Amino acid sequence: MEFVASHPADNESIIPIENTEVVSSSAKISNGHSPHPVETADRIHTVDMVRGVALLGILLMNIPVFGIDWSVANSVLRGPSTTTDFRTMAVIFTFFDGTMRGLFSMLFGAGMVLFTLNKKQVPGGVSVAEYYYRRLLWLVAFGMFNAYILLWEGDILFYYGLFGMLLYPFRKLAASWLIIIGILCITIGMFKNVWWFQQTRETRANYLSAVAAEKEKKKLTTKQEEAKTAWDNIIKSQAPDTVKINKNIQTMRSDYGSIFKHFIPRNSGNETWGTYHGIWDMLSMMFIGMGLFIMGFFSNKLSTSTYGMCLLVGYGLGIPIGYIFFKGAVIDSQDIARYVDAYSIPHWVLYDGRRLLLCLGHASLIMLIYRSKVVPWLMKALANVGQMAFTNYLMQSIICTLFFFGYGFGNYNKLSVHQLYYVVGTVWIFQLIFSSIWLKYFRFGPFEWAWRSLTYWIKQPFVKRENKISES
Repeated sequence: MEFVASHPADNESIIPIENTEVVSSSAKISNGHSPHPVETADRIHTVDMVRGVALLGILLMNIPVFGIDWSVANSVLRGPSTTTDFRTMAVIFTFFDGTMRGLFSMLFGAGMVLFTLNKKQVPGGVSVAEYYYRRLLWLVAFGMFNAYILLWEGDILFYYGLFGMLLYPFRKLAASWLIIIGILCITIGMFKNVWWFQQTRETRANYLSAVAAEKEKKKLTTKQEEAKTAWDNIIKSQAPDTVKINKNIQTMRSDYGSIFKHFIPRNSGNETWGTYHGIWDMLSMMFIGMGLFIMGFFSNKLSTSTYGMCLLVGYGLGIPIGYIFFKGAVIDSQDIARYVDAYSIPHWVLYDGRRLLLCLGHASLIMLIYRSKVVPWLMKALANVGQMAFTNYLMQSIICTLFFFGYGFGNYNKLSVHQLYYVVGTVWIFQLIFSSIWLKYFRFGPFEWAWRSLTYWIKQPFVKRENKISES
């Protein structure tokens, strides 16, 4: 995202936003066809709570994409390790990189199970499959709205709508099989990473061979000339392009129309690349999330000792691997030639395994805090944020683009890396307060309401009944 999509993304941008539903007396059929919205009392609060943490956390990874040209982050990684910016990036990458999108993906899978298996088929009515695919098609549309209208290049709704369509045939599988499929997807993603890196190493080897031949005054073959050009292009792509950087900064500080035009090729390129390369990243966590939900992991049904063990294993292995992963990224950003020469397997092959471990650690920590009842007010506030995850995700796009882009306050590339996280903290506080106040009066967030109404093709109730009564 994370695209995390948190995609994300990756870009870390992606958000899995399936409204959580459970079988209950309130899930009746309206007009013989469409189910009523699930009452607040019937929601699984721990699922909303974890989703709330993931929603807030996704901004940790997205904020640099909103607020600075990526060359700034690269310069931090290439600079001294004693600066506040470097230490900030070390903490963020070690503990959170990809994990919030991972949690979102898991919860998307859990939401898919809830949405499909807790719906009753009405004779002569709309099928559950039609509701499901209609819901995801609208999610794709919302993703395009987020990318092309709200101008968030790290949107993940588009990908979740597409990839979520592949989950439906697997909805009734046993938890163990779902987790095995998820691990298989991780393995495919790791294989692709290794294969790509080996291609880069081969390009490097051919380049060195051509350079050696050149030093011996030998006439280079066409392939050797191509090898030199190919490696030179890789080096150029890693080096800062001052003209391109300045043009990007100038555009991002300009008017809406200029930024809109600037983002059309970027968004279309991101969506093409993300659809091809991001599928295994997202599907793996979706399948694992489906399996974990069926096992009761996200609904607070496991023992305290189980959550404690997941916390210890997840953090005990995930944090050290995360730091190794970060150190590898630093070396790669500083000198890609040295990195390719030094390693036969890239550090980012650790990415998915580390992310899964940290996701389990994060979720287990949340469950243990919830059970301890140490900060019930915070857990409730996080659940409110999670219940309005769709609205809050799009709200982050609106807030951050207005704060950073030229048609708003024009702060793009004016803050250092660590200062970006002051903005993150401010957005967190606002969304925690806003979500709690909003849900006192309304059944859903505004975008959740619109999504439901479009899915069922009937206007859903919006204002809470008790407020209607008090107003009358």
